[in-house]
Amino acid sequence: MTWQPSPQGLDELLQCLRSSSSTSTAVQTAVQKRLESFNTVPDYNSYLTYILCIPLNPPEDDTVRSMAGLILKNNVRLRLEEVPPEVILFVKATIFNAIGDPIPMIRNTVSTVIDTLIVELGPTNWPEALSQLMTLVDSPDPYTQEGAFTTLDKLCQDIPKKLEQMEVGGARPLDYMIPKFLLHIDSPNAKIRAHALSCTNQFISADTNALTVHLEGYVVALFKHASDDSSDVRKIVCQALVQLLASRPDVLLPHLGSVVEFMLFSTQDKDDEEVALEACEFWLTFAEDPDLVNHLRPFLPKVIPVLLESMIYSEDDIIILDTGDDDAAVPDKASDIKPHLLASKTHTNERAEDAEGARKNGGDGEDEDEDSDDEDYDEDEDDTYTEWNLRKCSAAALDVMAVAYDAEMMDVLLPYLKEKLFSSNWLDRESGILALGAIAEGCITPIEQHLPILMGLLINSLSDPKPLVRSITCWTIGRYSSWTIQEGATPEHKQQFFVPAMEGLLKMCLDNNKRVQEAGCSAFATLEEEAGEELIPFLGSILGNLVFAFNKYQQKNLLILYDAIGTLADAVGSALNNAVYIDILMPPLIDRWGKLPDYDNDLIPLLECLSSVVIAMGPGFITFAQPVFERCVRIVKQSLIEFQNYNNDPSHYDEPDKTFLIVSLDLLSGLTQGLNTTITELYQSSDPPVLSLLALCLQHPDPPVRQSSYALLGDTAISCFHILKPRLSEFMPGLISHIEVEPRAAEVSVCNNAAWAAGEVALQAGPDMEPWVQPLMERIVPVLLSTKAARSLTENSAVTIGRLAIVCPGVVAPHLQVFVSAWCTALTDIKDNEEKDSAFRGICAAIQINPNGISSSFGYFLNAIARWQRPSDQLNLMFKNILVAFKGMSEAAAWEAQLAHLPPTIVARLRERYQV
Repeated sequence: MTWQPSPQGLDELLQCLRSSSSTSTAVQTAVQKRLESFNTVPDYNSYLTYILCIPLNPPEDDTVRSMAGLILKNNVRLRLEEVPPEVILFVKATIFNAIGDPIPMIRNTVSTVIDTLIVELGPTNWPEALSQLMTLVDSPDPYTQEGAFTTLDKLCQDIPKKLEQMEVGGARPLDYMIPKFLLHIDSPNAKIRAHALSCTNQFISADTNALTVHLEGYVVALFKHASDDSSDVRKIVCQALVQLLASRPDVLLPHLGSVVEFMLFSTQDKDDEEVALEACEFWLTFAEDPDLVNHLRPFLPKVIPVLLESMIYSEDDIIILDTGDDDAAVPDKASDIKPHLLASKTHTNERAEDAEGARKNGGDGEDEDEDSDDEDYDEDEDDTYTEWNLRKCSAAALDVMAVAYDAEMMDVLLPYLKEKLFSSNWLDRESGILALGAIAEGCITPIEQHLPILMGLLINSLSDPKPLVRSITCWTIGRYSSWTIQEGATPEHKQQFFVPAMEGLLKMCLDNNKRVQEAGCSAFATLEEEAGEELIPFLGSILGNLVFAFNKYQQKNLLILYDAIGTLADAVGSALNNAVYIDILMPPLIDRWGKLPDYDNDLIPLLECLSSVVIAMGPGFITFAQPVFERCVRIVKQSLIEFQNYNNDPSHYDEPDKTFLIVSLDLLSGLTQGLNTTITELYQSSDPPVLSLLALCLQHPDPPVRQSSYALLGDTAISCFHILKPRLSEFMPGLISHIEVEPRAAEVSVCNNAAWAAGEVALQAGPDMEPWVQPLMERIVPVLLSTKAARSLTENSAVTIGRLAIVCPGVVAPHLQVFVSAWCTALTDIKDNEEKDSAFRGICAAIQINPNGISSSFGYFLNAIARWQRPSDQLNLMFKNILVAFKGMSEAAAWEAQLAHLPPTIVARLRERYQV
């Protein structure tokens, strides 16, 4: 007998669902609790299905039915294993009753439930649903046909791989589905055409699949519907062509002229920006693929002007953004403030080829400069208007093209760019300035001859009456800031370009328009990174301006101000340790620090800022250290208590936000690094002891917490080892276990910091490190030899091996032959610094014990020696002794043969330095 609801139970649930739309918070809370309690009723989901799919008398409100369906969907997604089998059977048998409901909201809800059920069960466990959907796409009833196609569209987007791999009775359903989709692309119903195209698009792939044999026919269908009356269909056609270009360009290249013309036309679609945006992605995809670059080259004269026009603000943009108000005094709305992205503390090494030094406060230890262009434009340009749009996509495409075509693109672009930059129309000028910023990376060489004039134009544009012009000018100046302070620049060049750029951006930081403030402060942070110590002569005026901003900024821009101050501290380093500068900077920072409660989200960027400030100020921060230290310890302690409560009873406690724990650990690390040995007193008076809290943090399941904890452990070893020494046996086993050859992506930085901390502990422990040297070598050497290990992890592992060799050379020396060539390779490109120096001193000590250990890798060692620019006197002497000894043990001809394998410049450097 078919399941039937009890009238009383049905009425109670309906009353609850009807009350859920109440505007009363108390009523909504009570309803939520009551609905949650129904999950203990075994056939609760049958009731929900009944309300959604079975007509009631009198008819139920559509919103109530849809609410029942959404709860059903969530229960299927989150609690499917708890649902009795007979209830699942009822849902399966009943849900298709409403797939053709005349109400769009109900059809869409039903399609979502079917999709979720197939996804959670797996399509092979409910093949009847797929079969029924494919039958219903041919239904004469338009609602039923649309409901079936809506469901299939969701399925194809959610589980395309599972559908490709699915077999029923030896047959692949997709072999039947694809031709059926292609057939319906010509449906008279625009919605069906759009769904059929969208379903098919999900299977565009470089791999052979069910669509492969139909690709030519599919491309013909795409061309046929390129001028479709429906903008939804045209948008999906554009998406398909972009996907084909990315994965099967061979199919499009024979028709490239027609495709380019269509995409140019669509990029200029004034009636529907979504179509234009999808078409614009085509140019971004084209220019990013080195194999396709030459194919686009002939079309540059047509594409570039279209992209430039697409970068002009639309009328809708202007309505939203061009308020022209001096709004600095207007408080921000909560919706204006984006979540803060945390950068946990990681130890990295500065490479010789780096344009700027890697900092300990980096990202995840991987190469951090490979951000995608869309992220760059999404975060930097038009930050307030956050959605990805045609303007941003066009700018990103121009950026990528500049990298791909360089001077060739500049020849095409320059006349249009000049016209826009000198236009009387502010919208044209603004888009021209955006374009100028977009090409900064790729076209820097061909545009450099024009920059003296263009930089003057940009400086003047900072005084434009339009805030949108001033804000985009800040962004573009930031993009060219490296040119204003480039290596080898004359004092005249800096005075003419760097100083006005710096002063202009500082002025914009104090603009009366919040958008301009934001752009100015962000661009100034970029300039700080490029200028580094060149800022030191201007520190007084810089700090004066930034501190004045504390009194002017609203909440959102304060977060950017913290970043600019932290970046300034990183850039100028110990120059900030000056009583005059401390008196300017610290009062507003400490004032903000005092006003914010421990768990205010605004405290997070302030803690990050202070981490940089304390490292730069060093002993100058001592006056403020105790309250800052004690508050960090308090936050760490409370965070651990809250996490323990959550672990013990997750039903009664919310999972705490780990961000406060991480930034507090990072600031403790900054204090320990900045104050050095003077931090000892604070460690000794800490209650509970910092190291006891640290031991718990190192067992935390969240990788960023352990990442920051190992940074603190390493800094503690450097600054106050005598406090750590009695507890080494407590920390070392866990540290060793966290060094892995191929850690999960989330664990790379944990492993990285653990390896670095091991080296710092070794330097301080000296011979007492011996019990842990062999276990460490067994973990670190495989990392060094792995071809899959992250570069930063390989480098830190090499440094740590060298430091282990300093303190226990006899333990490391027997293994030289295994790792020394990889070791030399890992550190060859690292810039000269004390860490690298100590690592090489250790390896030299090991070589003196086991010289045969490097005989087969001697060429690697010679190359690594020659790459040093300024080795310490001690290391230089060690190099000389080893080279002289090896030369003395070799026949003259054999020694010359060894050198002959090296580049002449390397040989010349070795002979000059060491007379070998």
